[in-house]
Amino acid sequence: MIIDILRNLDWSPLYISLKTGIAATVVCFFLGLFAAERVMRLPAGRKALADGILTLPLVLPPTAAGFFLLLLFSRRHPLGGFLYENFDVKVVQSWLGCVIAASVIAFPLMYRNARAAFEQVDVNLIYAGRTLGMSEAQIFWRVTVPTAWPGIASGTILTFARALGEYGASSMLAGNIPGKTGTISQKIAMVIQDGDYLTAGVWVAVVLAIAFIVLFLMNLAAGKGTKHLKRW
Repeated sequence: MIIDILRNLDWSPLYISLKTGIAATVVCFFLGLFAAERVMRLPAGRKALADGILTLPLVLPPTAAGFFLLLLFSRRHPLGGFLYENFDVKVVQSWLGCVIAASVIAFPLMYRNARAAFEQVDVNLIYAGRTLGMSEAQIFWRVTVPTAWPGIASGTILTFARALGEYGASSMLAGNIPGKTGTISQKIAMVIQDGDYLTAGVWVAVVLAIAFIVLFLMNLAAGKGTKHLKRW
């Protein structure tokens, strides 16, 4: 029976989820590194304020975040109307909406991990780079990022995992259009509502397999970055 389900299964939710997860991870990677580097340079009070704002999606219910995104990108409101009228870009009920929602929800994981990793970098390495005549951009990409890479790699993998499983905000902003915006999480919810628990179990097994691979890669990346340290 399971073989028949696998044979007749519509794999588009897996493709959409992976595509969304990868796109959101790329967005969060660069924005997270940039935000972490900038926030570290702020005074204490402004740093606390910026950190709270950037971390807010992590503690907000996803549906609440999705509601704010829906208000922001709806064609009835200035930003959504501007994008649609001038660039013919539709965010609501589109795959772009999936990417934006997943990026917003997963961004704090990338930002927090990157900032924590940057704070562990020896400042003397940065001073040495400046002494050698390197620009700030060169120091960032050639010194800071490689030194902080284990933490950045962990944040990247966690960001992908969170974006892959995003449900609440994506449902609010992009909806559940089969073959277009329907992700694995939405598919599981839909088949459970239909009472098809066997198909739901197959999709849950797929999610578990992906989650295991993600955690394995995260531990592998962290292990490579700390192999020079003495173990207990």
